[in-house]
Amino acid sequence: MLGYLYNTEQEAIEARDIAAKHKGLPASEDSRTLYWVDYSYSSLDNFWYIKYIDTLEEALGAPVIFNITETNENL
Repeated sequence: MLGYLYNTEQEAIEARDIAAKHKGLPASEDSRTLYWVDYSYSSLDNFWYIKYIDTLEEALGAPVIFNITETNENL
């Protein structure tokens, strides 16, 4: 997967906030769209991550390639 890895949930939250601010979100106090992207947690790998989407590099820098361990239950 191409994206951004984080060791703590707080780091992932901060990256999500940086990306949102870069996009000008939320647009207003009553906006329903608060974030541009969201983070996920891989419990088998014990890290948080954000999947890469176009133009995210402008806010978060260069993405990395990483693997996520999945069980048969996830397939």
